[in-house]
Amino acid sequence: MLSNELKKTIQTAYSTFLENRELKPRGGQKQMIAVVANTLASAGRQQGEGENLCLVEAGTGTGKTIAYLLAAVPIAQKQGKKVVVSTATVALQEQLVSKDLPQLIASAGINTRYMLAKGRGRYFCVSKAESHLEEQGQLGQMALYEDELARRIDDETVLWYKDLLTRFASGKWDGDRDSLPEAVDEESWQPLTSDHLQCTNRRCSNFSICPFFKARQQLDQVDLVVANHDLVLADLSLGGGAILPEPAETIYIFDEGHHLSNKTTGHFAYSLRVKGAQRWLTSSRKKLHQLVQDCAHQLVLADYAEKLMQPFQDMEQQLEQWLLFMEQLFQDRPAHGEARMRFAKGQLPDELVLVAKGFAVAGEKAVLKFEQIVDLLKEAMDGELADIPRDVAERWFPQIGVLWARMQGMYWLAKAYGTPDPEGGSPTARWISRLESGDGLDYECRSSPVSAAETLAEHLWQHCHGAVVTSATLTALGRFDRALADLGLPPQTSCRQLASPFDHHNAAELHIPAMNADPGDPDAHTEAVADYLLQTLPQNRATLVLFSSWRQMLTVLERMPESINNNVLAQGQLGKQEILSRHREKIDEGKSSIIFGLASFAEGVDLPGDYLTEVIITKLPFSVPDDPVDATMAEWIEARGGNAFAEWAVPMASMRLTQATGRLLRTEQDRGRIVLLDRRLISRRYGRQLLDALPPYRRNFA
Repeated sequence: MLSNELKKTIQTAYSTFLENRELKPRGGQKQMIAVVANTLASAGRQQGEGENLCLVEAGTGTGKTIAYLLAAVPIAQKQGKKVVVSTATVALQEQLVSKDLPQLIASAGINTRYMLAKGRGRYFCVSKAESHLEEQGQLGQMALYEDELARRIDDETVLWYKDLLTRFASGKWDGDRDSLPEAVDEESWQPLTSDHLQCTNRRCSNFSICPFFKARQQLDQVDLVVANHDLVLADLSLGGGAILPEPAETIYIFDEGHHLSNKTTGHFAYSLRVKGAQRWLTSSRKKLHQLVQDCAHQLVLADYAEKLMQPFQDMEQQLEQWLLFMEQLFQDRPAHGEARMRFAKGQLPDELVLVAKGFAVAGEKAVLKFEQIVDLLKEAMDGELADIPRDVAERWFPQIGVLWARMQGMYWLAKAYGTPDPEGGSPTARWISRLESGDGLDYECRSSPVSAAETLAEHLWQHCHGAVVTSATLTALGRFDRALADLGLPPQTSCRQLASPFDHHNAAELHIPAMNADPGDPDAHTEAVADYLLQTLPQNRATLVLFSSWRQMLTVLERMPESINNNVLAQGQLGKQEILSRHREKIDEGKSSIIFGLASFAEGVDLPGDYLTEVIITKLPFSVPDDPVDATMAEWIEARGGNAFAEWAVPMASMRLTQATGRLLRTEQDRGRIVLLDRRLISRRYGRQLLDALPPYRRNFA
């Protein structure tokens, strides 16, 4: 129950905020403050039952960010808890840190200390950079052997490493990748960062200046942490409280919450390439031999390394059988090129289960031995083992950490293949892709849970102090059933759908033109889409065209004349943010600009006013029929007597369609048109369901 004291505190803060910002109260915003406050006020009493959890769908323009901050921060302060606001995109994180939270403090009179939390991979590892440069000096200019050549870094990269170290040492750079003035690609950055298996923590000679740990220390001093879904999931997978505050001491706000389910299943997806694993085992043997030579007087370490040889041999034997089975499995497919095979209901052939189980048994032994070696190196770094010099232990610790991490990943995939899904639970999708690799064909085995429900229920909802999941799109076909099921939330979870302040009927038109082709005939439909765009794009100034596939987008792009192509910014040609930036620049200059994009442009695109006046959707956003995870989910629903199309495909399409149409109206002043080049919305029975779930746009159907 919300106490009178807290109620007054929140009401006063909201009134002060509105007065200082010269704003009028919004009905949806007031409702959201109330539902969040009432939910969190009861937090701590009913964990696992759902009374401390709520789902809130708040349309664009509701002002949901300020609403949940105004409700959550005072309650957390009163209860002595931390707030973690988790988002799916960098853009919303930046908005929270640079705009919303400063406004909360300045305009609402709420004092809170906050900080943006990032994963370890966003921070510069000084020791890794120094190690790479030291190694280059040891190799000299005359690297002769294969492993030495592989470790050689080109002169330009060496100079860049030195420059980063200089900038960091001089205080001109704080070690945060995102604060570098230049863009850095992942391949260049990855060697300069660490993870929890490679980092020596307090044993590192650079610990006192480590950018990551300095940031971690600051986290302990703040009341509110801005994070992302991936970081929250990484923390939960480590038991909770390893990176972020303890779940039991935390109120979580999951903004852009419609991403949380997919992020969770992706976090627990694994892969293994059979030939790649064989090569890795061979190279790891050499690495372990070098370690033993460097630590020749450490008999325990040599014993651990020697005991790794038998699991390695067992894994190599299993991989030989694995490879033979893969070749037999794909023998009826064309001899060259890529191919994919999904296992119905995630159920593998018995022979493959036995091979994977055998690999997993050996893999588990290897994981444990690597852990023992890591612990031994830690002791050496602490000075507890005189026969391993500290500098040698420091050099080898991150290298063994990399091997340990790779071994864990291979073991987890093998375990997912060798362990049947629990009776009554959701299945695991399992599939194999044949790929072209550097030395011929390889076979990539992959697994992914089809549902995040059990994982989130077990690791998050049953332990957190309280949680709010919010987004502009949480309902499917106007109901919360799909979100509750996907997220594993208890049935008592409070669910509220708040009306948008936008006048959709007068602000936007939903137009379905006459089309001479149905999406069921992809080639004919693509031609019809191209014909429509040829006629209409020359008259449009600020347009977003959303395609269903790369093939369709590229085919249409080829059909466009130079006069239209000159105005097109297509996904794949530039990064998403660069496309949006150039689009705004062209509109500001009074020019026309057309964006061609796929699913990633159907959300997270904020182009208000004249920046976007028409959204064209080429096809209803149903899942790709051969997606392994979606296909396995459909089989699971059917096996339980359900209708996968009605219970899964249509609700998911509804959420995606609402997201896509939501790109048009970003402020109450926006006006424009939405065009759907798919007449199934009015010709099929399910189309009426999809249509009714959309905002009440003015309709114009040919």
